[in-house]
Amino acid sequence: MFNRLISISILAFIGVTSMFLFLVALAIWIVTVCFDRCLVVLHMFTSFWAVLYLWVVPAWQVTVSGRDRIRRGATYMAVSNHQSQLDILVAFKLFFPFKWVSKAAVFKLPFIGWNMVLNRYIKIKRGQKDSIAQMMTACERTLAAGSSVFFFPEGTRSSTGIVKPFKHGAFTLAQKMKVPILPIVINGTKNALPKNSINFHGRHAIHIQVLDEIPVNRFAALPVAEVAEMVRGIICKHVAEHRP
Repeated sequence: MFNRLISISILAFIGVTSMFLFLVALAIWIVTVCFDRCLVVLHMFTSFWAVLYLWVVPAWQVTVSGRDRIRRGATYMAVSNHQSQLDILVAFKLFFPFKWVSKAAVFKLPFIGWNMVLNRYIKIKRGQKDSIAQMMTACERTLAAGSSVFFFPEGTRSSTGIVKPFKHGAFTLAQKMKVPILPIVINGTKNALPKNSINFHGRHAIHIQVLDEIPVNRFAALPVAEVAEMVRGIICKHVAEHRP
């Protein structure tokens, strides 16, 4: 019961603050949209908005390593393992500009979803070929404009922490658009906020780690399935559930 009350309090805080923070985001968009081509300022505010919800839950002790591996001004195909909805907030703690690829339904959420629209994050409806094609076209346009794109190539959360096979879309885009791949590893979110749960689950140590980028010349000539498996293997070496 105590953990359920904490969950309700967190959700209530998110609901109330989202109204105000969306108005701030809208103001930032109005002021910057004409000169900030990639909406970097708005994304950085969105990162603050997301990280605020980590700060108000001190039981989630989030640490970041490898942020210095992100080259300023570089355009990446960023890919990460996916264990929990909490991964999204944790990834924002990197404070580097990118566009999410996310389920279309999320964009309909009041305030948070509307802010995703303002940021020009990219929608996808799972299993719908037309939507996947539109997503790929939007990603190509985004990468060509100089914005990084962030994928969870498993396509869904892993309830066990074991990394699922990677879908090929992100790696097809990296090859076609000739952008380096940035592998990112998230540990600890699976138990902090398990799949299909919104309850509070106590104190947990969460870690997000940026690995060395994979340059284009390392994967440009490889079959896309081999690229996906190579990147998955690199990430798995750093995921707790894959360690001996």
